[in-house]
Amino acid sequence: MTPKRAVFFDRDGVLNKAVVKNGRPYPPDDATSLVITVGAAGLLTELRELGFLLICVTNQPDIARGLRTQADVMAICDRVKFELALDDLLICPHDNRDDCPCRKPKPGMLTAAAANWGVDLPSSWMGGDRAGDVGAGRNAGCRTIFIDYDYDEPKPEPPADYTCRSLLESVHLIKEVTIHHENHKRFKGKIVR
Repeated sequence: MTPKRAVFFDRDGVLNKAVVKNGRPYPPDDATSLVITVGAAGLLTELRELGFLLICVTNQPDIARGLRTQADVMAICDRVKFELALDDLLICPHDNRDDCPCRKPKPGMLTAAAANWGVDLPSSWMGGDRAGDVGAGRNAGCRTIFIDYDYDEPKPEPPADYTCRSLLESVHLIKEVTIHHENHKRFKGKIVR
């Protein structure tokens, strides 16, 4: 079986709008207040056409903190997965104190999805709007994209492989790098006259 490649995306702030309070991003309260990022469905279709699996990996510590039920979080996730036709969506319901191997910046959700879907992580991408997203991608061996919304929190350190300002820019970047790489492989060793 040929290994597949994937684009892993964070959920809140990337695939759907985050609720920003005091410069920090938070998830929507419920599925009815969810706002999918403008143009996301079409952008993800462009990546699917390049042969990428589309997988969301999201930390949802409000479950462990008792601020939201798992059912409420899953209702939001189900809507995101359905509206964007994602191949998979994984959540980590834990908080930092739980020391869970799937809580970003640890790579557990990415490695689990890779094992389940036969994904080659070095030919895959992780895109997100927080340092933990970039850390998870780096720790899994993926290329990383930081979508920088200037939140009032530390930026990824070391920096992501690429930095963009929107989902639109990140998808265009992935396409550009992928097409350039494929063209380079196709013409490598050929003599051009």
